[in-house]
Order: sequence, then structure tokens, then C-alpha cells
Amino acid sequence: DLLALDVAGSLDMRRRVVLPYSPERFRETSVIDRKGDWGPLFDAVIEAVTASGDLIVLEGQQEGSAGYVAAQETILDEAQAIAAAEGSDLVAAVVWNGEPRGDDDDDDMSERFVRQAEARGLQVDTILTV
Repeated sequence: DLLALDVAGSLDMRRRVVLPYSPERFRETSVIDRKGDWGPLFDAVIEAVTASGDLIVLEGQQEGSAGYVAAQETILDEAQAIAAAEGSDLVAAVVWNGEPRGDDDDDDMSERFVRQAEARGLQVDTILTV
């Protein structure tokens, strides 16, 4: 996600970021706890989208799958609203290994995103990481 946001910024594309809770908490639990040095890139993206008014932080969301489910729904809502306002086509892109982790949508947020986008009638382009 961060790499795509970085490239989009370098191409002067509009970027809207939806977080399930505060950027500070998200940074702790979903950015710097991963392998690699993602903190500075996250900080730069958040600073840029905040300055452009394109950071949405969902209020009152708890950590875990419920927050991410709410964020996914908001991402799809926002994307559809922007595409409708601009009269442009919308394609949902998902970058993942293509292998669901379990039978429950909440086990794999990527699989859930694909299902939700398809349920909304969106074209889904998958970029496999394997």
C-alpha cells in the first residue's frame, strides 16, 4: 500500500487514505512492526494526504478485524463517490498472493476486499505477489 501511495504521489495523482484509527496508533501496529524501515515513508504519505485534505480517520474503531472491515467499506465508498463525481471508471486493485487464509472473510482482508468490490459490481484487478 505504501509503495503504491508513494508512486501515485510521484505521478501527482490524488491519494485518499482511510485509516481505522489514529495515524500514530496505525503506525505502531501496522507499519513499524513489519520488516523493513516503513515508518519514514508512512510519515511522508500521511503528511501529504493530510495537507491535501485526503486523510480519513475513522472515529471510534477498535483494533482488529472490525476496524479494518470498516476501513475497507469506507475505501470502497470513497472510491465510488470520487469516480462518480469525476465521471471516471473505477477499478479495484488488490495486491496479494491470491490464496485466502481461511473460510471466514475476516481471516484474510485481501480476500474480503475482493469479495466486497465484486459485490459492488466493480472490476477487480489482481496483482499477484508470487
